[in-house]
Formats: sequence, structure tokens, C-alpha cells
Amino acid sequence: MMKTLAAALSACLLCGPGAAAPLCDDMGFAGLLAKCNRGETIQLTLASGQPLGEDVTLQSGAYYKLEITADGSAELAIEGKDFFRAIWMNEIVINKIEIRPMAIDSIEFDKAGTVELSFIAIKPGRHVLQIPGTTGETQRITISIQ
Repeated sequence: MMKTLAAALSACLLCGPGAAAPLCDDMGFAGLLAKCNRGETIQLTLASGQPLGEDVTLQSGAYYKLEITADGSAELAIEGKDFFRAIWMNEIVINKIEIRPMAIDSIEFDKAGTVELSFIAIKPGRHVLQIPGTTGETQRITISIQ
């Protein structure tokens, strides 16, 4: 884990002046997971026929939480392998159970519930999270990492 965090920090520092960097300068012992390096929580709602959420812009090297809440109105999933490959996942929390995955492609809800994914944004670009099999603009969001 420490090698992964060191690589992520090195990648941010090698970008050069004016490039994306962590949100604070003095992160201390916690490194990239420091409280001062945390962006706002991203909240998405999975509900039949309802908008997924709004597009967001993240800072490369910063720590975020993605909270996905399903209302149970339908069996719904969210997918975005490009996004999930552009971040370093710290953990996924489901029903107070912490999971530390290497990678995921999607998350599916069979009934109402909430999942919280904490991560560090790494790879700059535009990444889409969407409900599989849908084509509507409101059924996806774009997450831009700068």
C-alpha cells in the first residue's frame, strides 16, 4: 500500500508547475489520506427513472468519497471501468463491512442500500459512470480528473 501511495504522490509531483497536485502542502504522516487533502463527497442516487447525479471535477492526488444510494425502486447497477481504473481505491464500505479491492467494473443493487467508496483520483481525463444499458443523459455522469 505504501508503494502505491508513494507512486501516486510521485506521479503528482512529476507533472510540473501548474499541474494538478494534492489539495494541501503539509499532509504529515497520513500522506495523501490526510484530512486536509480530502475533497467533497460525491453523492449519486440510483432510482428508477430519476437522474443519477451531476457531473463533477476532481483534483488528481486528492482523496474523495463516492456515496451511491439505491432507493430500491428497481434492480439497478452503476458501471464505469475507465473511472475505476483511473483511481486508487482505499476501500468500499457496504453495511459497515470494509472491502479493499484491487479493481471493480460495476456495483449492482438488488434492493435499497448505500455503498461508500473512498479513493484517490489519479489519472487525468474524462470518465463516465452510468447505469448499464441506458442511453439517456440523466442516467450517467462524467467525472473529470484534472
